[in-house]
Amino acid sequence: MDFSKDQLVRKTLENYSGASNLMHNEKVRELMAAGKKIYHFGFGQSPFPIMNKAAERLSKHASKAAYLPVAGIQDLRYAICDFHKRYDDISRSPDDVIVGPGSKELIFLLMNIFEGDIIVISPSWTSYKPQVQLSQHAPRVIVANMADKWKITPASFKQFLESENFSTVKLLILNNPDNPTGTLYTKEELISLRDVCRQHKVIVLADEIYARLTYDGDFTSMAQVYPEGTVLCSGMSKWASMGGWRVGYHIFPPELTSLKNAVKNAASNTYTSVAAPIQYAITEVLQDHAICESYMFHTNRIMAAVAEYCHRELIDVGVKAVVPKGGFYIFPNFEVLRETLTAQGIHTGEQMVEKLFGETAVSVMAGGPGFLRPETELTVRLCFVHFDGADALLESERIGRGRLCAHALHERS
Repeated sequence: MDFSKDQLVRKTLENYSGASNLMHNEKVRELMAAGKKIYHFGFGQSPFPIMNKAAERLSKHASKAAYLPVAGIQDLRYAICDFHKRYDDISRSPDDVIVGPGSKELIFLLMNIFEGDIIVISPSWTSYKPQVQLSQHAPRVIVANMADKWKITPASFKQFLESENFSTVKLLILNNPDNPTGTLYTKEELISLRDVCRQHKVIVLADEIYARLTYDGDFTSMAQVYPEGTVLCSGMSKWASMGGWRVGYHIFPPELTSLKNAVKNAASNTYTSVAAPIQYAITEVLQDHAICESYMFHTNRIMAAVAEYCHRELIDVGVKAVVPKGGFYIFPNFEVLRETLTAQGIHTGEQMVEKLFGETAVSVMAGGPGFLRPETELTVRLCFVHFDGADALLESERIGRGRLCAHALHERS
């Protein structure tokens, strides 16, 4: 039977493509496996080994093979609540938590069941807009600027909401600390945004997957300042270096129980539950406060040193960049090269990074449409995690937990 002339894909997805960051990483990894030396700054994966004894805990529970509760085992959900009470001063019940196979899956399910407009910030993580489209919504994009450190302001957000025809209830995707820019909203900024959200009935999906990677530890959760209207999204992939373990979670306030129940029902009809050995192992990891504290301290100190170094070196050669405050990324703008690149027939960010890769084997991702930026903008997402995190972690542990500035750590390591 010939299906070649049949419309098999939804028309709204005819030009749909896979996650650009994952496709980029797969391409680079294939070249590296073939023996090509590449300086890979294009993918945001933690460079550090997982915490001590985490693998032993997984092995300990490897024989557990039963289907578990859709929302996750009670002990794990309790450990998650205790974790966020400890670090974010947020009080929630285990009944408010849904554990999923990565935060990305839960974000997608929430978008699917949400009735209303979904707002995405430019620049943004590569999967937000495609997930909005896949969930059959039309993404509404609000643009942030480098002059505002890549953050939306209360004034710009209010104007955006009042200038267009929106549904009664809106969902804002707020990534903090941010991917791809590394920027961080302060408590005061979040409070101001909260006031706009309350005025205009905006629910916030606070993607705080990098929260524990805030370099100076001064992080405020949106769920703390806007408790009734925030779905807190986090997981183990970034701060705990467990991307491949695929554990994420959402914490809902009681006021959004209808959303929580709908996401839980959708989960029961899609992924069923997170793998049993993973859930039991993660529970024990989160309950070990001492090892978590030590791991976060040392990895944050290292990432702060690398971020400070990257920003300083870029600024010294005339490239504009906002100082990263958390995570794995910096989002520099190479506009200083515009005239030189134009003379070579290069007019877009994608053309620039292709030339960079071809001439130097340095791999970065263009800002451009993948991150919801203009095609001609010369921004790139530089993931500064292309180093041996195991050696760096050992060196930081050798130095100890005394106060040491990022520059001093860089010089010593």
